This record gives sequence, C-alpha cells and structure tokens, in this order.
Amino acid sequence: MFEFTPRPAAAHHAQEAGVDTDVLDSPAWSALTGAHARFAEGDDFAKRYPEDVSPFVGVVSWDEPRIWDSLLDLFGPGADLSLSHFAGELPDGWRETSRGDGVQLVATDRVTGQPFEGAVELGADDATEMLALVERNKPGPFLPRTYQLGRYVGVRREGRLVAMAGERLHADGFTEISAVSVDEDYRRQGLASALTLDVAHGIRERGDAPFLHASGANSGAIAAYEKLGFRLRRKVTFLRARTPEASAQRDSCARDPTALRVASSERCDSSN
Repeated sequence: MFEFTPRPAAAHHAQEAGVDTDVLDSPAWSALTGAHARFAEGDDFAKRYPEDVSPFVGVVSWDEPRIWDSLLDLFGPGADLSLSHFAGELPDGWRETSRGDGVQLVATDRVTGQPFEGAVELGADDATEMLALVERNKPGPFLPRTYQLGRYVGVRREGRLVAMAGERLHADGFTEISAVSVDEDYRRQGLASALTLDVAHGIRERGDAPFLHASGANSGAIAAYEKLGFRLRRKVTFLRARTPEASAQRDSCARDPTALRVASSERCDSSN
C-alpha cells in the first residue's frame, strides 16, 4: 500500500480558503517530481511512469524545446505515448494518433467526503479483479501496477468485485480520483458517488484537495461530479502521439549533423 505523510490541519484549511492550482496544469510532472518520484524514469525535462504502472508522462514545460529530445530518449523511435494536457503543434517527425476532449474538475469546499461502510480496501491481491473490472467498464487507463499509485477501495457482491475507485496522480497539494467503475448490473445504486466520496475523504484527511478528469463527451459523469461538489477548472486535451521513426531521424541527421539521435544523448556527428 502506498503511504503518504499527512499534511498539518493548517494546510487543509488553506486549501478550503483557496490555493494556487497551477500545478494542475501539469499534474503528472508535479507527481513524478514529488510524491511519485520513486516511480519516475527520465531526466530534468521529461519523466514517465514504468510501462506497467501508468501511460502518463510529465514535462517541465511544454514551452521548453528540449522536452522532445528527452521524450525520444525515454520512448525510442516509432513509440506511442500519451501527451495529456498538450494542445500545441507536434515537432517535425512526430505524428498524432488520437485526440480527445476532456475536462479537469477540482473539489470545492463542499467535497469533504465521507467513509463508505460498504467499501473494502483493495491492493495487490485484488489486482487481477481490478483489471477485469476496468476492462469491462473502460473508465480510463489502468495497468497491472496502477493500484500502487495510491489508495483504492471497492465493493464486492457475493465475493465478486463490482465497483471501485481510487487515487492516481498526486500533484503537490492535490490528489486525483480515478478508475471510478461500476458494473452495469449494479449501477443507479449510488455506488460510484459513495466510493468517490470515500476516496475524497481519505484525500482530505491527508490534507490534500481532490481533483479528477473526465471525458468531455461524458456529460452524465460530469453532471454527477458537479452535483457532488466538484467544479470545472479547465478543458484539457487527451492526445496520443507517435515518436519519429528511425528513418525520419536519419533524414534529420543528414540535414543537421549536430541534431540529437533518437533514444540517445549522442549527436549525429559521431566525432562528438
């Protein structure tokens, strides 16, 4: 189970009074340089989670040109990756493979959360069932070790896991609620809301503020979260892209011998 040191009560009150939410412009970077640093792979410009933990990457700034070489170094040529929160133009050689509209919601002071007596704690022994539940309901990316990112809770019926929710990105002062899933036969029983509020309660007890993401097309989920007390902070882009193929990098080297090679810190000019 991933453990965090609770913040003092004063931090919680400061959040209720309103805090700087700029870290939520790049929550993966904040997480990978903070609470999730033990998962981080990369350098000073770009970091990623292990491929069996999370598909997300974090960058120091989308305005920093060196991030693209760092991402190439991390993923190699012809690789697919998620570039959430990026809405600019891809560099030459990079190719967009999919794009979706999303929203980022943050908890207002109304979201204090409350424990749900019907919830059970989930962990390593439940990972296979968690993966199966996510596969059935498609709430978003969830990989074999995603459960290690934070606290997950679920509901069992006759021994079978039928609903869950948990924590994903841990930005400075904020924790993301994610993987909210309920099997079809158990919907409209308030399980999604109850689990969301249970997770929110744990986040508040630790001194953080809850936030979450949702598909911009999922108006029902957005309305449900707003009813619980979340508010829209910003619209976001969920972008998937492919790094340049090796042949494209060779062409770049031919044009500019000082260009960085894909997946290497060496330069195209072998004499350097």
